[in-house]
Amino acid sequence: MEAVPDDVAGAAFERCLHDIRACCECKGALAHEPRPVVLADRRARLLIIGQAPGRIVHETGIPWNDRSGDRLRHWVQIPYDDFYADKRIAVVPMGFCFPGTGPNGDLPPRPECAPKWHRPLLTAMPQVKLTLLVGTYAQRHYLDVPRDWSLTDVVRHGPVQDGEGRVLFPLPHPSPRNLAWFKHNPWFDADIVPSLRTALANAFA
Repeated sequence: MEAVPDDVAGAAFERCLHDIRACCECKGALAHEPRPVVLADRRARLLIIGQAPGRIVHETGIPWNDRSGDRLRHWVQIPYDDFYADKRIAVVPMGFCFPGTGPNGDLPPRPECAPKWHRPLLTAMPQVKLTLLVGTYAQRHYLDVPRDWSLTDVVRHGPVQDGEGRVLFPLPHPSPRNLAWFKHNPWFDADIVPSLRTALANAFA
């Protein structure tokens, strides 16, 4: 296959980002105005695929700008300012807009987003080496997970490689709502977090 010139690929990438940020497909299904949140660059080596923006992220337009983001940055040992300034880091959630709040917390990511936008955007970031699949929605979408496996099973099983040699690394959601999970699964901090930091060092090497 003939390589696409950088200027053509770059223009296609910018159009894709523009279209995502302007997307209103879910407008009628949301209780608020759509505000797609995405952070991406063609130079990205680390891709973080989470669930959907929470209320704070919806209000600020800054991904992982909350307590969940603080824990995530602790896992990968990247300071707040560097997290947003480093062009090697991309954030592409399963749902780009805040889905709203239900009786048990935030609603699930809107199902329209990933099928419509992930493939064109991820194809335009060919340097990605490590993808963090944060939470069940991302893991079920990108991994061949047995039906009877829980999130704990998936995380304990650890990372896998996709067909192009990229590492897919499953993680629990770092939300404060999951403090009980972290308390009952000390192996995560003892074993998985160091493995995650090694994988990130390799991706950035």
